[in-house]
Amino acid sequence: MPPAAETVLDEVDGEEGAGGPAHPAGSVRLRLRSPAVAGPLSAALLTAVLLCLATLLSRSYPFGPVTRNIVDLGQQYLPFHAYWRAFLLGETHGDAFLNWNSGFGSSFLGDIGTYLSSPFDLLVVLFPADRVELALYVVTAVKITAAGAAMALLLLRTRPGPWPVAAVLGSAYALCGWTFDFGATVPMWLDGLVAFPLLCLVGEWARTARRPVLGPLVVALAWTANFYTAYMATIGAAVVLLVRLLTAEESASARQRLAGALRAARGVLIGIGLAAPLVVVVFLGTKAADPTPETTFAPAAWADVLARFLPATASLSSPALFIGTPALALALTLPFNRAVAPRVRAGWSAAVVLVTLSLQWEPTHLLWHAGASPNGGPYRQTFVLCGLLIAAAWFSTARGVPRPTALLAGGALLGILAWAARGSIDIDRWTYPAFGVAAALAVAATLVALLDNHRNTARVRPDSDTARVPTVSRTARVLPVLAVVLLVAAQAGEAVVTGKRIEEQRREEVAWSPRVGPWHTAVADEVARADAWPRHRTDPGEVPGGNDALIVGGQGADYYSSLTAEVTSRTLASLGFGYYAKGRHPVTLDNPVTDALFSIGTRIRSQPAEPVRQDALPRASVSAATTPVPPLVTVRPAKRPATHPGDSAFAVQERLLGAEVYELPAVTRDGRTVTARCPAGSQVWFWAPEYRGGATLAGEPGVEFEGKPPAVRAPMRALGTAPASGDVRIGLSPEGTARLPRQPVGCLVRAELDSAVRRLIATGATEVRATGHTVTAELPPGSTGTAVLAAPRISGWRCAAGGAELRPARAYEGLVAVPLDGRANTVTCSFRPPGLKLGGAVGLAALLALVATGVLSRRGGGIPRRRADR
Repeated sequence: MPPAAETVLDEVDGEEGAGGPAHPAGSVRLRLRSPAVAGPLSAALLTAVLLCLATLLSRSYPFGPVTRNIVDLGQQYLPFHAYWRAFLLGETHGDAFLNWNSGFGSSFLGDIGTYLSSPFDLLVVLFPADRVELALYVVTAVKITAAGAAMALLLLRTRPGPWPVAAVLGSAYALCGWTFDFGATVPMWLDGLVAFPLLCLVGEWARTARRPVLGPLVVALAWTANFYTAYMATIGAAVVLLVRLLTAEESASARQRLAGALRAARGVLIGIGLAAPLVVVVFLGTKAADPTPETTFAPAAWADVLARFLPATASLSSPALFIGTPALALALTLPFNRAVAPRVRAGWSAAVVLVTLSLQWEPTHLLWHAGASPNGGPYRQTFVLCGLLIAAAWFSTARGVPRPTALLAGGALLGILAWAARGSIDIDRWTYPAFGVAAALAVAATLVALLDNHRNTARVRPDSDTARVPTVSRTARVLPVLAVVLLVAAQAGEAVVTGKRIEEQRREEVAWSPRVGPWHTAVADEVARADAWPRHRTDPGEVPGGNDALIVGGQGADYYSSLTAEVTSRTLASLGFGYYAKGRHPVTLDNPVTDALFSIGTRIRSQPAEPVRQDALPRASVSAATTPVPPLVTVRPAKRPATHPGDSAFAVQERLLGAEVYELPAVTRDGRTVTARCPAGSQVWFWAPEYRGGATLAGEPGVEFEGKPPAVRAPMRALGTAPASGDVRIGLSPEGTARLPRQPVGCLVRAELDSAVRRLIATGATEVRATGHTVTAELPPGSTGTAVLAAPRISGWRCAAGGAELRPARAYEGLVAVPLDGRANTVTCSFRPPGLKLGGAVGLAALLALVATGVLSRRGGGIPRRRADR
């Protein structure tokens, strides 16, 4: 590089020796105390401003009235963060092991490790309970901002260069298409976006034999925050380390490179080991979770893949590769930039091409996703490729603007890419206008930078013996600043447009939940007044969104998690409960029999006061009804009473209750009419889990069913009261083929149910105490048979009668059960997440290995060696 070019670079970088020789006193420099601080801080500031601006322009909360709660953001992450806040402030019935508010008792440590273990999530405690949406937006924004800062820091550490350019590229990484398309609505994955540059930095430390203790701690933090995307980030960091080992400019022997790789492997293994207490619990929880249907990977069309490099494109079936036209153009110049060493060009170019191809090949697709093709969004690892493209752009421009030949070649590639993508279905009406404006601004920035280079080269005498620069004119000072401003304008404008359009497209195309508002507040107030746990449960009923009990309180069936146990899903479905998300989102069932089975003494019912809209806070009328129910722990006789045979939900309810409470009539179906005979005055229930459409009992309002196998199972619903004649006539209005079970109609005789409830109250626990993850019940003296805890028998429950040792609990029709011999007057059940002991042992071993590593490093002269490196 010519001395003049080095001088210009140093003016921007502000660190002696980073971009060229130090300037003598009196020379003009754009000086900051430390580029390693200025770059990340500037990237963070730019990222935060652009993210908020994109939200503002899309009219989304908190800068507009429209909800951001699309799909899982409203169904999972918002409720979990609301519960997390309450848990951290000591306002929940459960503890870190068990969550009593969801699924009638669910393992919580696995959910913490899946959704809530990021340090950023602790920020929710700084916000009031009625501002949980704002808290989640701040958490999301802080994560994205941190990713931009981390990438800028990595760039400056791998190769010195102008910190403003590093800041712009760091922001481009943080606001890539993957962030807008996936990360912004799945906040837990954003920890992987932060982790990737940090893990690459750990690889740099291992390569240069530095920070042997801090490196594993960073790995542990990344895997604890979100092990799913940390796994992908670790693979990406391994690719970066391999490229660095093969292309780094420092002279190193093959043995030294191997040693660097081994140090990195040691650090990663120790770090993952430190995270094992949480990771093992999540892993085993995933194994016990309700399985989703197997998915066969189908690669996206290459036109769609190319289109995703462009702005304002959104799709779940193709990789979100947008990093901004300026950043992409710089990355495409790298193969042609002769100012960069050939091995560096070859290494980074090969990495980008091979990782791109790996997205489209099933074996490597499975490798990226830990052996299982995910349901929905098969390109979750795309943020790694975005990071590699940013690194390629940095290596091409860190030492100065690429030469015209490289710029023309990279621009030609960019033009071919845009032309080849023109037929993709992912192209938006904003795509090419935004691309064109950004390209024009980028060209202007490049021309200004080249002019500045030319002026500085002309000012330096070719035969000069020193690198001394004469006094710089005002025009010369303005040109570098103007180039950076144009670059920021191009990158920023395109990012904002992309964020705005993806937000708007998502709201139009996918399911959404309304904002938390008066409806939730009214239900929460009613739940708080009625709460009598553990004497009985309070079910908050149907509230818009999923996981409602986590927002409004209570102890209902609603529960949506990737770790929803198969036992929970299967048990509730067999009893007539409905679900979404292929079984991982069971929902409440307003049925007096199941209320008795699960000790739901108070049920909250609410109805919307007006149509629920995206841009309005939902309001509703709310009421509460309390009825006598058996206690949380009941006693069943050794010999089970006779009940209706069969596998219908009505028969399963009776088997668990221990009494016949339904009349199950013979059903005749004639076209769209179902007829049967029920006892006069009985309550007519319709059970059709796969049915989608309306069902109307003659003389009663119609009821809608939403069955859509395998994703959605409709709960049983009450249609009304049987007439005095007993003739039941149900009209169907199906959407498509009406799929009904063999026994879709059950006639509930309330007197029989009341009698069964009185028997269970008389023989059940006289007192129940619940503390965190343990339940203790006092039983009537001489109780025999089986004590049943009204909670699904998920893995981890251990029980004992009297003072016996806790052992794995038995199951009674899917619920927790303890055998009784007549001598014990108490039963105790305690829950411990599976994998906790194993994970703790691995974590302890990793901690010892980390301590040994630190001691050996100090004895081996690690500190003096680091000082010498500096």
